[in-house]
Amino acid sequence: MALITASPLIRLHPNDNILVAREPIALGATIAEPALRVRAQVAAGHKIAAVAIAAGEPVRKYDTVIGFAARDIEPGDHVHTHNLRFEEFDRDPAFCTDVRPVDMLPPGQQATFQGIVRANGQVATRNYIGILSSVNCSATVSRRIAGWFTEERLAAYPNIDGVVAFTHNTGCGMSTPSLNFDVFRRTLAGFARHPNLAAVLVVGLGCERNQINDLLASQGLERGPRLVAFNMQDLGGTRETIAAGIREVEALLPEANAVTRQPVSARHLSIGLQCGGSDGFSSISANPALGAAMDILVRHGGTAILSETPEIYGVEDMLTRRAVTPAVGQKLLDRIAWWKVYSAGQSGQMNGVVVAGNQAGGIANIFEKSLGSAMKGGTTPLNAVYEYAEPITEHGFVFMDSPGFDPCSATGQIASGANLICFTTGRGSMFGAKPVPSIKLASNTPMYTKLKDDMDINCGVVIDGDASVAELGQAIFDEILRVASGHRTKSEELGLGDNEFVPWQLGIVT
Repeated sequence: MALITASPLIRLHPNDNILVAREPIALGATIAEPALRVRAQVAAGHKIAAVAIAAGEPVRKYDTVIGFAARDIEPGDHVHTHNLRFEEFDRDPAFCTDVRPVDMLPPGQQATFQGIVRANGQVATRNYIGILSSVNCSATVSRRIAGWFTEERLAAYPNIDGVVAFTHNTGCGMSTPSLNFDVFRRTLAGFARHPNLAAVLVVGLGCERNQINDLLASQGLERGPRLVAFNMQDLGGTRETIAAGIREVEALLPEANAVTRQPVSARHLSIGLQCGGSDGFSSISANPALGAAMDILVRHGGTAILSETPEIYGVEDMLTRRAVTPAVGQKLLDRIAWWKVYSAGQSGQMNGVVVAGNQAGGIANIFEKSLGSAMKGGTTPLNAVYEYAEPITEHGFVFMDSPGFDPCSATGQIASGANLICFTTGRGSMFGAKPVPSIKLASNTPMYTKLKDDMDINCGVVIDGDASVAELGQAIFDEILRVASGHRTKSEELGLGDNEFVPWQLGIVT
């Protein structure tokens, strides 16, 4: 076989004992630099041993342990689930040792975007009216009300992005009081007060555990011009409630439409960071580039929200070393410990196993996946750790506890105040996140080309050698400003986002 002179392998750190295939490599191919004969057919994004790795020896990627050799591995071997063993090991949290001061820009030099300033000072990136069901029993009615307001019926209100229903499968049959109930109500309240919703209509059945009056009182919400609430049983049932809901929304439309965008500082941006369908390139292109964009955002006073707690498991020390105080770092470790108990005995990511798409894309276990996932948060100090859907008040880089399931995690981030989502993907996740825009970042060029109708930015240019991570980070930040100013993302053009409201359910069903 001909000698390959332009290396198809990527070395991520001098201390690594694996390399990443930039492109598919055939069995028996001979690589000039480093000098290797490939001993298996290897797909793009997968790992090849750079040196001999003895059984039990750590396998290192980005100089981070992602597992241990299950048997002796020869140079040129494919390194994946068949010969890489997942094994828990101690990691030094080294609280606060990597904290570096942020070179904050003064207000006069902060980037701006065209935002919608609400009466309470909150800043929106979109302008929706929301129909929020208090219980699954009112889900159909909520959707029928929202569905009435088609593009044609909203044509006279060009400043309204739509009427959207946020429905779910709970609200009753759940234990109360309980953590599950508290988290559920906190999530509903976060959407009810979200700046991207000009007004909210809450629809209940009437006999559910999640009584509307109790919901509002417990969350500090009050009925008023932008929050209307009623029950189906009080209004006479399904038909009457749909008709009443349509009348209420029609009355809300004129004032909701009476908004104008104006220049506001990027410090009003709160970005939820998501990744889904990750592959072996995610940690090389899309995730570090998004992290670079978040470093820029933080300098401009904005907020970056990393979540998906099971997907930072194994590299949580990368974040605790950046915690501004030991207490902040310990809170993150406490959430990891909670998850280990919560998921004990279950076939979830806390036992190391990742989904089939991740494995096909070159990711062997959760440690390797977490290594890339954590990169989305950039390099600035970790200022705070929040629980799911808890209102985020700190600026800068923060963490919000959540499952790794993307719609559920993003729902919590939005409830916490995120007004935009940035979502990296290697395999090609299709995702929307009403009432906020979602920017999709592809980790590799072939997938971006194949799924160009769904992807907003091609981060594969880093793999291709056409841009640096820093250059791409600036391009992502510029796109964030453009989207926050009203430019529609691919997912918005496709109308995605009506089914991604997924509150985290922790408790039993009774």
